[in-house]
Amino acid sequence: MSNPAEKPEVVQLPAGPQPTAPVNNRRVAAQRVREARDRLTSTSGTRPAFDAELLRQYAQTRLSASYVVMLLVVATGVLFGLWMQPLIAGAWTVGMLCIHAAIIRSCARFLGEPASLPATKKWRTRFVLLDLLYGLCWTAILIHPAGRDLASNTLMMFLMLLVIAVSSMLAASLPIAALAATVPVTVAIAVDLALNGTFDNYVMALLALAAEGYFALLAHRLHSTTLATLEARAEKDALIGELEQAKAISDEARHRAESANVAKSRFLAQMSHELRTPLNAILGFSEVMKSEIFGAHAVAVYKEYSADIHNSGVHLLNLINEILDLSRIEAGRYELNEEAVALVHVVADCHHLLKLRASSRGITIHEVFEQGMPRIWGDERAVRQVVLNLLSNSIKFTPQGGEIWLKVGWTASGGQYLSVKDTGSGIAEDEIPIVLASFGQGSNSIKSAEQGAGLGLPIAKSLIDMHGGTFTLKSKLRIGTEVIVTFPPERVMSALAPMSEEAPPLQPETTETDDRKRVRRSIMGAGTGLRE
Repeated sequence: MSNPAEKPEVVQLPAGPQPTAPVNNRRVAAQRVREARDRLTSTSGTRPAFDAELLRQYAQTRLSASYVVMLLVVATGVLFGLWMQPLIAGAWTVGMLCIHAAIIRSCARFLGEPASLPATKKWRTRFVLLDLLYGLCWTAILIHPAGRDLASNTLMMFLMLLVIAVSSMLAASLPIAALAATVPVTVAIAVDLALNGTFDNYVMALLALAAEGYFALLAHRLHSTTLATLEARAEKDALIGELEQAKAISDEARHRAESANVAKSRFLAQMSHELRTPLNAILGFSEVMKSEIFGAHAVAVYKEYSADIHNSGVHLLNLINEILDLSRIEAGRYELNEEAVALVHVVADCHHLLKLRASSRGITIHEVFEQGMPRIWGDERAVRQVVLNLLSNSIKFTPQGGEIWLKVGWTASGGQYLSVKDTGSGIAEDEIPIVLASFGQGSNSIKSAEQGAGLGLPIAKSLIDMHGGTFTLKSKLRIGTEVIVTFPPERVMSALAPMSEEAPPLQPETTETDDRKRVRRSIMGAGTGLRE
């Protein structure tokens, strides 16, 4: 039996990363090119967009800490006013506050302007110069000769550490600005301490340089962390963009597929109507002419021609019905009309219908049915169509004098199975996926004079899948073919639980109608007395 059928696995793409490997390679290459181009156009070795974002974070940080810096400047001015002339300390405080106000004003203006590459470079240079001026102003007050004892040196070191710590944290998003604000202060104090010539001053000078290195490293680490966060956010935004684009493409493809499916369904419905109308006339009039209802033909061969026309019309009508059934199944519009079905009775009835065709070819059909089989819950028309398709395929591809076995029995799990086995020419193993595809045909089917459309097996397999069963095709060349279909235990009527005689009466809102009661009684009656 070598009729065509459905082939879901005839052409399979290899699973795994192979289909996506070129895509990933292109993505990595594009990312490297973009990063190289960005480094060439950037002022800090990062992407231009990151430069602007880092400057924005620097400006926002300076604005948020403006009152803290003002408090530090005023407190330092008051403290040094007690140790030196108050006029000098007051002048330094006013100058320092003016520089701080200029920094705050520049940050506010930068945040109010749109980001652009030339503007980013300009504001970056301006912020570095302002921070350099800010650091020089701190240097002027910290190295003022206010005494050379240990207490004054210790206070100077404390203020220096406080200044470089605050400046490093505020300018962490712009490391060069942090260095511009802290290096002048540190170098000036270290040189001033070293010029005193005592061992304690040498130690404090080294501590000042070590503190500068530590805070510079800390600012660099903070800058690296901020940059990594920006890169992760940019990658996330890019991934979200790719996902949205892929979703848009998928939605568009789905809409096109749905439109094509609707167009196909409309075309098939219209063509089925247009073809069946003349076919009814062809079949009717050819039947009248073949039967010679209105008298014998003047030419005897006309009767044979009428029979050929009738047989061709029947073949064409069956082909149209198969195409429509397959299209409904693929579109998910085939609905099962489920009822209690005796599988043995359906198989025996189909055998009786095709027995004459098998006898005319000298083919013997054997029945091996297990007795006492309960009914199954399914669509009788669909089950009958499955049996007819399988049996007709076996008859078609079994040579004269061959044999066919029809078997119905129990599965190991408690379900029921149907087996159709023949002694035909068989199917090559590599052609099994082909014959399990819509409109697919094996080599034996192509060579056969009785070719079909290749829809019998795919329709049978789809109908069995809709019942939750399995469809298995086994075949060997020059030995034969066997098709086994199974129905799950859930569809066997004996698996239904009996009704409890002491069940409480139904509430009025859940009372069954008379029709539903009759159906329920008939179903339960069909399952009584069956084997457990």
